[in-house]
Parts: sequence; C-alpha cells; structure tokens
Amino acid sequence: MSTPKSGLRWLWLSALTLVLDQVTKLAVMAKLAPYQDVVPLTGFFNLVHVHNTGAAFSLFADQPGWQRGFFIVLALAAAAVILDLLRKVNGRAQFCVALALILGGALGNVIDRVLYGHVIDFLDFHVGAWHWPAFNVADSGITLGAALLILDAFRRKPA
Repeated sequence: MSTPKSGLRWLWLSALTLVLDQVTKLAVMAKLAPYQDVVPLTGFFNLVHVHNTGAAFSLFADQPGWQRGFFIVLALAAAAVILDLLRKVNGRAQFCVALALILGGALGNVIDRVLYGHVIDFLDFHVGAWHWPAFNVADSGITLGAALLILDAFRRKPA
C-alpha cells in the first residue's frame, strides 16, 4: 500500500504561476507606458499598464505608503502558512492545487512590491464604459486558488 505524496509536489504550479506572472509583467512594462497606452483586444478586453499600491480592487491605494510593507509581510506570512500546509497535507489534490496557485500569485505580487513599490496590473475587462479593476496573472492565480478552496470546502466530507 502506497502513502499519498506530500502537497509540496504541487510547488511546480506555484513556480509556473510566478514565472508567468513576472514574464507577462515584464512584457507589459517593456511595451506599454503606464496609464497611457491601451491595447484593445476585443470589445470587452484591453491590455493596459497601471500601478496598484493597494490590495485587490486598489483597496488602500490612497493611503500614504504604510500598505507596501504591510502587504509584503502579510503575503510572506501567508506563504509560510501555505508551505506548512502543503508539507503536512496528503492526498487532497484540489486543496493542494488551490494553495499552490495562491502561493505563486502572492509571491508574484510581493516581487512587484519589493522591486517597484507597487503591483503591475494589465488585464482590463470592461462592459461599455464600466471597467473592472485591472489585474494580473498573480491575481488570477490567487482568485482561482480561493475559488478552488471554497469548492474543496463544500465537497469535503465531514470526518
């Protein structure tokens, strides 16, 4: 009888999310001027280059700067907790995938905050003149991971 593998085997997904995030951000920074260039790709989706000093949906972006260090420490603490959970969990693939996506996304945004003092966002979905807040690959990983955690919680059978 084989024992289930540690959740750490999913760290490749964290690394993939992190690399895709950073490569796409570098491409955006190389090709688009911040807050100036808009590349329409469809009637509902543009590529843009914006800076987010806050959290999701630019929450706290209007603050004087305390949020940079706060979000770095918060993300690194979350990363430590996620790594510990992945090390301890066995046989729950969906849970591990969710944590791996969140980990890769969190670290991608930490890199931005450390290097640039803000997060680079570039995916701009809109309906007419109403625009969803711009986001990036890291944010997508975090969001997808959170959704998978919620699904996992509903699908899990009580002990």
